[in-house]
Amino acid sequence: MHITRFIVNMIEENCYLVWDDTGQAALIDCGAFYPEEQKAISDFIAQKGLTLARLLNTHGHFDHIFGASFVYDTYGVPIELCDAERQTYESSAEQMARFMHRPIPLQLPPEARYFKDGDTLQIGNLTARVIATPGHTPGGVCFYFEEQGVLFSGDSLFHGEIGRCDLPGGNEIQLIEGLRQRILTLPPEVQVLPGHGEATSIATERSSNRYLR
Repeated sequence: MHITRFIVNMIEENCYLVWDDTGQAALIDCGAFYPEEQKAISDFIAQKGLTLARLLNTHGHFDHIFGASFVYDTYGVPIELCDAERQTYESSAEQMARFMHRPIPLQLPPEARYFKDGDTLQIGNLTARVIATPGHTPGGVCFYFEEQGVLFSGDSLFHGEIGRCDLPGGNEIQLIEGLRQRILTLPPEVQVLPGHGEATSIATERSSNRYLR
């Protein structure tokens, strides 16, 4: 399993490119807003000789989907989200306008696909399991690559923090309960790659995350 992180847009969101030795690749949470960010991603894919097969999203907030149209237009790959996240995704432009207090262009691609909690998603020979962790948004999820010991946590879990729950559809109690029951129960050595900031681990969050004690 190979992983490269691109830090993108004005919110400094983590966009991850994941691939294996088959050359099949997926972008996770492509928030690439600026043309130079989009070019950096497409250049990297081309240089590595990869085939972009999927665009997977942990949730539908604007800073995580800025690049969805770029991916669709360049590779013909539609965005994929949890079916419980449809409303958040479709209203992302309105939420962005309220959050940013200024007009910023956000165009959604013409096609979207939806998965469910517990589904498995294939990228070459890699398999990710969808773990629903609602609370930051109603349809927020994590992607767990069990064999490789890697969890992409989106904005549900950060190093020492959890996702904010004061945006539309947020629910702090639900998020904390979901993280305790479904994420902290994973093996302690699992690496956690969040939607913002630096990586952490399940062991670290069990021992030091003040929200999850």
